[in-house]
Amino acid sequence: MPEILDLARNQVLDRGVGLDEAGVLAVLRLPDEHISDALQLAHEVRMRWCGPEVEVEGIVSLKTGGCPEDCHFCSQSGLFTSPVRSVWLDIPSLVEAAKQTAATGATEFCIVAAVRGPDERLMKQMREGVAAIKAAVDIQVAASLGMLSQAQVDELVEMGVHRYNHNLETCRSYFSNVVTTHTWEERWDTLRMVRDSGMEVCCGGILGLGESIEQRAEFAAQLAALDPHEVPLNFLNPRPGTPLGDRPVVDGKDALRAIAAFRLAMPRTILRYAGGREITLGDLGTRDGLLGGINAVIVGNYLTTLGRPAGEDLALLDELKMPVKALSSTL
Repeated sequence: MPEILDLARNQVLDRGVGLDEAGVLAVLRLPDEHISDALQLAHEVRMRWCGPEVEVEGIVSLKTGGCPEDCHFCSQSGLFTSPVRSVWLDIPSLVEAAKQTAATGATEFCIVAAVRGPDERLMKQMREGVAAIKAAVDIQVAASLGMLSQAQVDELVEMGVHRYNHNLETCRSYFSNVVTTHTWEERWDTLRMVRDSGMEVCCGGILGLGESIEQRAEFAAQLAALDPHEVPLNFLNPRPGTPLGDRPVVDGKDALRAIAAFRLAMPRTILRYAGGREITLGDLGTRDGLLGGINAVIVGNYLTTLGRPAGEDLALLDELKMPVKALSSTL
């Protein structure tokens, strides 16, 4: 057994203390023959510090496309030739999406907008939309609306939004290679305000943007320092027309190493499968990740890319005897 896994067993599994950046890097460099050992340990850590339940979430885009920012991976940027154009979703459609999400057993419904930050029109849509959802569906409402002011943070709390997603996307040292229209520090400031407000913090990123293995470890350590309630782990699904449209997808074995490493860095965090897992890992890899530290999934489609049908993920969770949080609490 590699030394790093012995260390992790003692430190992370037994004491609940996550690996530091050097430890994460050692896991990311494990030889292929020890990937299954790392995944098994990550699974034990997840079971010990998070429990067996899996949180299921659906997402919907309230405002799609036409974003003024230049995030190089994103087809919703209005600066690229990618095919997503600006569209707004009406309130009845939002409520219907929430109902469909709740029917899958999801506990969480996240409203997402492709913006730098919300203007008054968007905040009005949020006020009306959150109120309508809460009147019609028993589900937690989360939001992802870009960078916020303190007043907007306070207003979201008042609406009853319980979790806010704002991804750092990648590590601090690589961020300017991916986004030039705002800074990593601006994102961090929003996350700090959200955390201080009492809302749960959801913050993750995308692997495969061109970062080095060392920068991947840096990113895990920076997320661990933020201590978010949830970390969505995306793998780049290259979008035509974007600056990263020709990048190769992350190797499946590297993706599994990353899942194990991020779990060992953050033993108590909800680690959520998000975009790109289908093309990076396929069915078999999805199963391996669920048995290697993942304890939450986004079901259905993503913002601009297709996911797996929700029924397939729910059937897989049932086969793996992983109770869905909302379903198990009502049985």
